[in-house]
Amino acid sequence: MILKETVELKLLTQESLTHGLIVLAELDSDLAHILETLGNPPMWEREAGFPTLLRIILEQQVSLAAARAVFNRLCGIVIPLTPANFLTLDDVQLKTIGFSRQKILYCRGLADAITSGQLDLTKLETMDETTIRSELKRLKGIGDWTVDIYLLMALKHPDAFPKGDLGLLIATQKLKKLTARPTPLQLEAIAENWRPWRAVAARLLWHYYLSNANGKSVTVYQ
Repeated sequence: MILKETVELKLLTQESLTHGLIVLAELDSDLAHILETLGNPPMWEREAGFPTLLRIILEQQVSLAAARAVFNRLCGIVIPLTPANFLTLDDVQLKTIGFSRQKILYCRGLADAITSGQLDLTKLETMDETTIRSELKRLKGIGDWTVDIYLLMALKHPDAFPKGDLGLLIATQKLKKLTARPTPLQLEAIAENWRPWRAVAARLLWHYYLSNANGKSVTVYQ
């Protein structure tokens, strides 16, 4: 039997993802069933930095496909996509690309914080999760979901877990045969058993969610 690790884990890699899947399969028979029927989930990773964090902000409370379209239009105009270059666009240009007024405010705030030196995304890579969360949540428009996705996708923390993610909530309800969709707090309680591999469990649940999309045009965090 594989015991849960008690030491601090390094950042997630393809090798440690595979190990985490083996551990989770022993801890939870439902997750084991996903692995047996669907195989390993993709790594679903992104490069750390301003473009990725901006894109995650765009993905808040909208479809990932819609956010990706806006992000791709932005990348076609702002080359390279740096905080300073982003700040050269005015409201009219950003709205034409597809930014809402709220997202303009949030993304400008992020770019301003970086260019003014208030936020150093490179330094975040060496900080603990609590400090990272504190640093990012100081900015308007960045909450726990945004931080969790950045930790999971870009910084590759093996135990990051976006408990408020709709895909994870839907997948868990179906997987665990719950009568109602769990709340984020209920999902967090369920996920306690998956520590310290909750980021791997999240990838498994997204894998399962996509397999049950019934032909709908859905995607996860490519």
